[in-house]
Amino acid sequence: MTLREPGRIACFGEMLLRLAAARGERLSEADELRVYVGGAEANVAIGLAHLGAPSAMITVLPDNPLGERALAELRRHAVDTTAVRRAAGRMGLYFLERGAGARPARVVYDREDSAFCRALDVTLPWATLLEGCAWLHVSGITAALGPAAGEALLAAVRAARDRGLGVSFDCNYRPSLWQGRAAQAGTRLAGIAAHAEVLFASEFDLALMLGQSAPTASDADSYARTARAAFERFAHLRQVACTFRLERGPDEQTLSAACVTRDGDFRSRTHELRGIVERIGSGDAFAAGLLYGVRGGFDPQHALEFAAAAASLKHSLGTDFNQATAEELEALLRGGAALVR
Repeated sequence: MTLREPGRIACFGEMLLRLAAARGERLSEADELRVYVGGAEANVAIGLAHLGAPSAMITVLPDNPLGERALAELRRHAVDTTAVRRAAGRMGLYFLERGAGARPARVVYDREDSAFCRALDVTLPWATLLEGCAWLHVSGITAALGPAAGEALLAAVRAARDRGLGVSFDCNYRPSLWQGRAAQAGTRLAGIAAHAEVLFASEFDLALMLGQSAPTASDADSYARTARAAFERFAHLRQVACTFRLERGPDEQTLSAACVTRDGDFRSRTHELRGIVERIGSGDAFAAGLLYGVRGGFDPQHALEFAAAAASLKHSLGTDFNQATAEELEALLRGGAALVR
């Protein structure tokens, strides 16, 4: 399974370090925190690299040991780092308190005034950064970081389209990141979605961007109706996709997915998730899986099943990113264990 077109899939966004308390411990009581490298776009880049797709990361990292840690992680997983810049400033962080029993997980962000955000006050050289790339993947998390970040994100997708690159956009609406600017979120995210061919968005995300009332619940049928409204709004759009999760607790859930194209609606099989290790990054694993399928010429149903399998398998890994190979995912879809012998 190879890409139909030459060139790397570039991912643009901020990298973070996740500091996680041990399971069963609150952040306010933890004596030790384990460090993981993450960030939505970097998760997609690493996931693509493990699937065998050439990927690249476009970001700005602090010129200090924490930035070096993030850069080394990209290189360790064979992500191209030519477009990674170093600058003065701090590393963005987020802290995770894992859920257990009836207690939900909790995330605390500490990313204000990071090296990435400070660097976005200047115009980035997109012609150079996108050289050799065939596709650009971005996330709405960048737009949530402030006006300068939002303008940089818009410049990135415009530059990609001007150069004939494919564009994918994961809405990734996070209310905690839009505090004080929530009224602007729908319009700003819609401005990015207008340039995308592939859109990752829940029904709530779609309603937000379309100026509709938020749905009280979502299923594959109502999702398809809202997605068709998105096709009317966004001329470049070819596919809209999302996952559906039913939670019975932190360690037992089900996962399925839906994809709507201009020609039809597709739904994946349901995956039973038990003994979950970590769900963070499962949406990014889904995005990487679907992009791999789209670029590899998979039919829409196979691409969706492949992406849902990627999201499912991610729950067995403690890292923020997926490390599953294409062979492991195909084995899982054939009904066997995700292990190639």
